[in-house]
Amino acid sequence: MTSIGKEHGFLIYRGSNFLKQRLILSTLSGKPVEIRDIRLQDDENPGLREYETDLLKLLDKVTNGTRIKVDRSGCSFSYQPGLLQGGSVQHDCCTERGIGYYLDVLVALGPFCKLPLDVTLSGVTNSAESPSVDHIKASAFATLKRFLLVDEGMELTVRKRGIMPRGGGEVNFKCPVRKTLKAIQCTKQSMVKRIRGTAYCCKVSPAMANRAVESAKGVMLNFLPDVYINTDQHKGKRSGNSPGYGVNLVAETTDGSKFSAEAISKTLEDGGNPSIPEDVGREAAMKLLDEIYRGGCVDSTFQWIVALYMALGQKDVSKFLIGPLSQYSIYFLQHLREFFGITFKLENASGEEDEEDEADDDEMAGSNKVMLTCVGIGYSNYSKKVI
Repeated sequence: MTSIGKEHGFLIYRGSNFLKQRLILSTLSGKPVEIRDIRLQDDENPGLREYETDLLKLLDKVTNGTRIKVDRSGCSFSYQPGLLQGGSVQHDCCTERGIGYYLDVLVALGPFCKLPLDVTLSGVTNSAESPSVDHIKASAFATLKRFLLVDEGMELTVRKRGIMPRGGGEVNFKCPVRKTLKAIQCTKQSMVKRIRGTAYCCKVSPAMANRAVESAKGVMLNFLPDVYINTDQHKGKRSGNSPGYGVNLVAETTDGSKFSAEAISKTLEDGGNPSIPEDVGREAAMKLLDEIYRGGCVDSTFQWIVALYMALGQKDVSKFLIGPLSQYSIYFLQHLREFFGITFKLENASGEEDEEDEADDDEMAGSNKVMLTCVGIGYSNYSKKVI
């Protein structure tokens, strides 16, 4: 999935894979991209999907001077990024993807805007295809706070819940701007001290959420006594347009790292048998245990955002311990090299350095860890005035 070359100053790519990565990095680097041959093999529905064109519209709203040209078939487009403007934005997200699909992009771009972001997004708040708003608030925010000198002004408020397929949810995201991001050293994995979570239900009996909570707690209490899961039961207009329920769990460590996992109910519309609450609760708990086993200082979903902030940080060495690299993260590292010319040093970090210290070996238990190391490029937000 690497670039197939350059033409007239444009980086050229083929296919729809990792489209979001390319648009984020194009916007930050200022390098225009052209994406060709988008789903040419799909005879019934070639070209860009509605949620992808929706993402282009959102990028156009938060930037100033961006030029986007899509060909008639929708199978190729060019993207020339403008300046990151930020400010107050309202956007209706396509319900084919969760709000998290779009929120990911805003979290990555937010600190580098001219004006602090104040974005209201409407659509599906919790879906299986994208990180949920709860997942982003727990895990991505915890990671972003490490790189921002102060986290004042960063908020994510869920005003309404919206479940697939018809959505109806609404969230408000605020992000402060920064001149630079600091280089950080996060090289030790710490112990999980507590489990927190939210069980939500929309247009179904509150008993569904309560049953899912009991099931999830039943699994987690085998490992840790400090488990608390609250219920979020929306009614009327605040419960969106579709029935459903789910559980989001967050494991907090002693140094402030957070791992998050989520399970959402299936309906008859999804095909197969509808979910029962006990299965949903257990699925969320098992997913969280898997994330804890993978370990590191960030969960697998947001490894890529750690790599991005390390690359854009001050011209100093950053080190970050993560679990096994996800495929998405591997391709993101390749794209970082193509857009910014930065390479990472990847080392197996399974506790060899601390063999004499058995306590440290215990802390590195679980799957093999990777130590990411790089020297930041000193990316500066030129729109941010120095006060």
